[in-house]
Formats: sequence, structure tokens, C-alpha cells
Amino acid sequence: MFTHEMVKSFNQLEMDVYNYIVQNEDKVIYMKVRELADAVHVSTTTVLRFCKKAGCEGYSEFRLKLKQELKDSVKTELDMDITAMSDFFQRVQTKAFRENMKEAMDFLIKSSSVIFVGVGNSSIMGKYGARYFNNVGLLSFAIDDPFTPVFRGKNERTTVIALSVSGITKETIVLAERLKRRGCHLISVTNRAECTLAKMSDCNINYYIPSYNKENYDLTSQMAVVFIIEFLGRKLKGVHNSAEDLMD
Repeated sequence: MFTHEMVKSFNQLEMDVYNYIVQNEDKVIYMKVRELADAVHVSTTTVLRFCKKAGCEGYSEFRLKLKQELKDSVKTELDMDITAMSDFFQRVQTKAFRENMKEAMDFLIKSSSVIFVGVGNSSIMGKYGARYFNNVGLLSFAIDDPFTPVFRGKNERTTVIALSVSGITKETIVLAERLKRRGCHLISVTNRAECTLAKMSDCNINYYIPSYNKENYDLTSQMAVVFIIEFLGRKLKGVHNSAEDLMD
């Protein structure tokens, strides 16, 4: 209802009216012009001038437009399954989740370095995870190119954290398998436990959030993945060198 140009045109008193309206929309649609003016501590002339700048002939038209907008938007329903996220945060408080995290921590504590792997949205999470783990002193890298050559020899002190919503992404599976054959421990973070990546891992963390695909784009929430990364990172704080030591 309010364009950027409209808001820019408001003077200070009109901005006071604007701020009151956006914070009290449900009340304003039932208020008379005098009641609104008194609530904001401005004159009715200021309210009417505000309505003009908002593209309305008067206060009655403005109030009708505001009421219609509220009806149409129904408070702009969030295109997110909040219930699913609530269920996830309930699960993280269970004994099973704590044991799952402890299993992953057992590998990470013994590691001298961590490699995050993933493609698409998961590659972005991998970069974030590497940065977060480096903050707590554990040398970490992120590989987002599935064709990256894998080092030779064995490296039992490196742990791979493979990120994949589906757990069946071919590129991620191939890279994770190659690194595991080099002696790396493999932790996977997937949306389901019944997937290829989970079954080939030494430890799997699954979060069970409804998948959301629209027009060939994967819009599945990554909030659970961020939580898992940060949970593990905070547990690692103090286990390895501090971030300050890395800068010496």
C-alpha cells in the first residue's frame, strides 16, 4: 500500500502517522480520523495530508484501502512450515539427538582437519561450516567442485562432512566415497536416514524437514543444517587451538 516514493515524501509528523499505522493496522481500520490524530498526537489536518500523499482522496478512502489490503494479505502468510522447524527443535532436545551429536564429536575431536563437501545449496552450507569450524580452531576446508582431485595416501585424521538434502546427489556421493577410500572418516548431514549417503557414512545426522521444490528449484529450508553446524562448532570450542592461536 505504501510505496518507497510515498514514504520518502512524508515529513516527520506524517512519518509518525505512518509508523503508528503499520504497527497498529488492526486498530486503525476501526478508528475515526480524530481518534487516529489523538493517538499519534498530531492534528487531523496532518492525517488528511498523509492520506493524500498515500494516494487517497480522504481518510475514509484510506481506511477502506487499508482494510481491503489486510483482508487480501491475511497477514501475509509465511511460505514456510514453521511447525516442521518447531518439531526439529523439539527433537534436538532428546537423548537420541545428543547421542547422535556425541558420535559425530568423537570423530571431530580426533581430527586435525575437516573437509566439507556438497553441491548446490549444500555447497554454500559447506563454506559456512568451514568458516565456522575455523573460528573455533579446527582447520577446515570446503569443496564445492565435485571434480576436485583427491589427495593421495591415507589420512585417518581428516574428517569429511558431506552435506546433501536428498542424500542421493551423485556428485557428492562420488567425492565422499573417494575421500573415504583415502582413510577419511565420513559424517553425513542429510534430510533422511534412508539414503545412500547416510548408509555409507561412519555417522549420519538427519533432520527431517519437509522438502520444498518449486519450478525445478530446491527451496528446502537449510535452517536445521545451520543449527547442526553451529551446535558441533560450539562443542568443538576449546578442544582444538583457539582462533587467536591460528593468527599467530
